[in-house]
Amino acid sequence: MNTSNKFAWTWKIKEDQLEEYVQLHLNPWPEIMEEHRKAGIKNYSIFQNGNQFFYCFECDDVDSAFDYIAKSDDCNKWNAITSKMVEGSFDFNEAEPIRPMKEVFYLE
Repeated sequence: MNTSNKFAWTWKIKEDQLEEYVQLHLNPWPEIMEEHRKAGIKNYSIFQNGNQFFYCFECDDVDSAFDYIAKSDDCNKWNAITSKMVEGSFDFNEAEPIRPMKEVFYLE
């Protein structure tokens, strides 16, 4: 099977934080968008089903991208806010902040 340069994961957002989480993502900070671009992340989408969110993006070097984000002051400020909203953690300074799903199908 061919593989892609797509990465995805899913999280649940705490019910009492749901509205604020959605609002932050409807109006993301411009510097967060720029830092993700500089990290090499593109075609990034987030989908919502109740309090379950599905995240998908493309990246040529995900390890390098996550390392860049971990060192970004702007991203660390954003993550300090949003990480309190998720069930789990996505601190990019942890060994496994995000557990990408295994890709089992890819159609070019």
